[in-house]
Amino acid sequence: MEKQFDLICIGMALVDSIIKGFDPEPVSASGYRAESGSLNIGGEAVNEAMAAAKLGMKTGILCSLGEDAAGDMIADALARQGVDTSRILRSAGCPTPVTTMFVNDDGTRKSITNGAHRHNFHPERYIDRFSDARGLIFGSLFRAPFDDPEIIHSVLTAAKAAGQIVFADTKLPNFRFLTLDDLHDSLPLIDYITPNEDEARHFSGKEQPEEMADTFLGYGVKNVIIKLGGKGCLFKNAEERMILPACEIQAVDATGAGDNFVAGFAAEILRGASHAEALRFANACGAICTTAVGAGTALQSREQVLQFLGR
Repeated sequence: MEKQFDLICIGMALVDSIIKGFDPEPVSASGYRAESGSLNIGGEAVNEAMAAAKLGMKTGILCSLGEDAAGDMIADALARQGVDTSRILRSAGCPTPVTTMFVNDDGTRKSITNGAHRHNFHPERYIDRFSDARGLIFGSLFRAPFDDPEIIHSVLTAAKAAGQIVFADTKLPNFRFLTLDDLHDSLPLIDYITPNEDEARHFSGKEQPEEMADTFLGYGVKNVIIKLGGKGCLFKNAEERMILPACEIQAVDATGAGDNFVAGFAAEILRGASHAEALRFANACGAICTTAVGAGTALQSREQVLQFLGR
């Protein structure tokens, strides 16, 4: 049976308060300066859904928002980018998370989370809201709602029963801490896992990307992509291994670069691209994202990415 969507993204939705160029020297007893401050919608599921929609994928999102101004901001922005928002859950009792992010001149950043980020809604209770798509993106594994082994396993089991390709982006835990052992029965259900180098080091306990990938493969994940930032990415499965260099670009803000990478990779895989082709496209998506402040600002279309790649 033909699926209604190409991709459904499940996970955290939030607003990023991005402070760029913070000057730690006070100008008064309680006053500080920064180069700029802006509000941008974010969260891995939101960033990936918006990027996928811009890349031409028919995309939906399953996330939880408060009945508040931040939630309205996210829902409106998603709808404007063509993401189907009919699956969003709204709750007066659970405020929309707001993250404060300090972005340095080189594009690196630090973030501050709060209790609202702990809200663990139950996507496994809404199988009909995520199973009607060819692909499913976990955004992100190891953070709410995917910091509960039972929720993770239930969603993955339903996704595979529906014949979906599962892409699991990852995040370092912030409130509840799980290990790969905690997910031993769920990891074999994942088609592609995409940790960055810090996340892969944390969960694998290894120092070299090759060993990190081997650890995930040893737990049954079918394909592993280690995002290496400015060094590119490593891909490995039982038959293939490749390292692709990063695109040369002047980074302004790295927020959401990994999310744009995942969306680009998933979109090209669903279009039938080879792993090498999809990885090159994903690298370009991540690089383009870093050229402006905010995760959903710079990337605009698949044609833009192809032009960036010289095609």
